[in-house]
Amino acid sequence: MDLPLTAKYDLVSGSGKHLLAGICRGIEKEGLRVNASTGMLAQSPHPPTLGSALTHPSITTDYSESLLEFITPVAHDVELTLAQLDAIHRFTASQLNGELIWGASMPCIVAGDRSIPIAHYGTSNVGQMKRVYRNGLGVRYGRMMQAIAGIHYNFSMPEAFWRAAWEREGSKGSLKDFQTAGYLGLIRNFFDRAWLLIYLLGASPAVCASFLAGNREHPLVPFDASGTSLYMPNATSLRMGDLGYTSNAQSSLNVCYNNLENYLATLSSAIVTPHADYAQFDVTETGEQAQLNDSLLQIENEFYSPIRPKRVAQSGEAPVIALKRGGIEYIEIRCIDINPFLPWESMPRPCG
Repeated sequence: MDLPLTAKYDLVSGSGKHLLAGICRGIEKEGLRVNASTGMLAQSPHPPTLGSALTHPSITTDYSESLLEFITPVAHDVELTLAQLDAIHRFTASQLNGELIWGASMPCIVAGDRSIPIAHYGTSNVGQMKRVYRNGLGVRYGRMMQAIAGIHYNFSMPEAFWRAAWEREGSKGSLKDFQTAGYLGLIRNFFDRAWLLIYLLGASPAVCASFLAGNREHPLVPFDASGTSLYMPNATSLRMGDLGYTSNAQSSLNVCYNNLENYLATLSSAIVTPHADYAQFDVTETGEQAQLNDSLLQIENEFYSPIRPKRVAQSGEAPVIALKRGGIEYIEIRCIDINPFLPWESMPRPCG
């Protein structure tokens, strides 16, 4: 969003800095559980001492039963957010028996797709839906891709900021629509500069050779004579490249961020439009339902984008309905690799 010159000057000069004091932040960080002695992907179930993956507010799983996800509460203070992430990490490490948390975005040693266990969430309707959705991701893109870990950074500008900017613009339209338009402008600017974020925050230039087993074509070269690790010279983020989270099918989606209506219409259409390549998936090799539907997207979360507009949904409310109801509430940035050199992103010491 382009603020008027006076508003920009207030923020730069210091007289408007108070408008930024209420920025809210939250982090979602993923990490694979691995066998401490072999470095292989853990085959054990989600540790029961970590609570229910379906309902725990801070510790859950993402695609795989072995892929932990840590969620920090919303906070205004950066140091508090990092301290919360550190505390969650240390507690989890203390509950892992003979296992460690893999400190990189690209996966550890894996023995093919079937060695990556899909997450379980119980027998409730919500739990079964989450399971079938992950079955669908597996048959559509392969489990190997879903084992890649990363960081999602959520943030929102304070209401005081949006109100001040809205009033400086003459209070045209509703504050809700003004805020939504501002976030959409931010997203458009983000796409223009995303390459710089990937360059600065990329930390996945190499990967275990087991990730590319099966004669999958790739441009990587061996790191040393053993050939157990592969890398791309001068690479920053394999995770955000062709070997990472990509979907040829989704390349046909023409997502427009000029206004919320166009964005929601594109996603809604993809959820109800059958995709011929997915019609073949009926059941998995274990006899489970293979996917929620055969549309281009099973649900909105399947849309792979480095940034998403978000709103906290009410119970039972779909993300597109939540956005239509209340507009954009916050932004989720999804292009950040795990940095193995930071203590809360590597394999931490147990508590005590």
